[in-house]
Amino acid sequence: MKKIATIICCLTVACVCMAQNELRQERLERLDSVMAEAISDGTIPGAVVSVVRGDKTAYLKAYGNKSLVPEVEPMSVETVFDLASLSKCFGTTLSFMQLIEKGLVRLTDRVDMYIPGFKPWVDPDSGETVDIIIRDLLTHSSGLDAYANVEGYVSEFGENTPDSFETYLATRAGRNFKPGTKCLYSCLNFITLQRILEKVTGQRLCDYAQENIFNPLGLQHTSYLPIEAQGGNGPGRRPFTRIGSRSDRAAVRTIPALAELCAPTEVQPDGKPLVGVVHDPIARRIMGGNSGNAGVFSNAEDLSVICAAIMNGGALPGAAPEARILGPLTVDLMCKVPVQNDPAVGRALGWDKDGINPGTRGDIFDPETCIWHTGYTGTSALIDMKTKTALIILTNRVHPEDKGSLARLRATAANIVAGAIVR
Repeated sequence: MKKIATIICCLTVACVCMAQNELRQERLERLDSVMAEAISDGTIPGAVVSVVRGDKTAYLKAYGNKSLVPEVEPMSVETVFDLASLSKCFGTTLSFMQLIEKGLVRLTDRVDMYIPGFKPWVDPDSGETVDIIIRDLLTHSSGLDAYANVEGYVSEFGENTPDSFETYLATRAGRNFKPGTKCLYSCLNFITLQRILEKVTGQRLCDYAQENIFNPLGLQHTSYLPIEAQGGNGPGRRPFTRIGSRSDRAAVRTIPALAELCAPTEVQPDGKPLVGVVHDPIARRIMGGNSGNAGVFSNAEDLSVICAAIMNGGALPGAAPEARILGPLTVDLMCKVPVQNDPAVGRALGWDKDGINPGTRGDIFDPETCIWHTGYTGTSALIDMKTKTALIILTNRVHPEDKGSLARLRATAANIVAGAIVR
């Protein structure tokens, strides 16, 4: 297998140099037929798949087309995708876990410590009140509404109004059950976390994540606001070095502006698809692209680096101290279902376990050692901490139209990868 740092693949050629008895290549190649079927039946226009084992990329391949509208354009392994709710994991959660290990916030802190006037849950029968805490937000057990009526909100408060949305979260969003007792997957949880992070650090989430997560790992294709990044506040057009140990950083080449690599998503009423602009309506229309629930753009290679760092306890092997994003004990905490929550919640901190989308794990991987998440646009990431194996599937399912389900594809792909592990 090749170091994540040195992977460079062509459109239809998988970069698969397998160490004997680790992953069976002929079994991984069964992924090809799964992706081909999804493309042929119109579920997705194309995909990029990466399989990571330890700190090495075992399989990286592009399938189908990046774009169908306004013209057909083939997929490339460098294609950058709107990660949608994978942003919750790779942007908000990793950033927030840093705040915890820095001693800036605690899982048991009340939200109203940071957002004054943030209403508790009130028992409609007894009048009992229970405060919502940080752990409730990270595990989707706060009871906050799943989403917001964007049209109704915008008609009242206007577009790009994150401060007003904070007030909405604090005083008007529904509290549907006693915190910590059930799971209701909610984008509002992670926008609340975003606002807390921004108050604690004095930085926008997008800037904090870039400075403290993406840059330390040397990621070259990962950013919020890729069009803004193109203007000089992020990766943009510049020379770059592939990621790895410090001694590896020698091969330099120029990449296109990040926005130019983005896969388009849904076609809008004007007949044009969104490109380099977040698809999620709250993130796009209310939060201006800097949002805790969505907004990260990345590609399979960069996500492979993040997954490798997570599987290695928060840093790539041989990385300099400043390249560590989390400590090993913090990673362990992130991957566990909090014992304080009712078992019905079933989620780790920022990640799914066997709660919302257990099918993403497939049938073979151990539910006790896996974390995973999906994104509405057609993205997913699965990490098995026991075998140190990760599966990343990136598609733009919502292009050109928002239709099709990837549930079976994700589970089938996970089974193929699990079945390829022989040591």
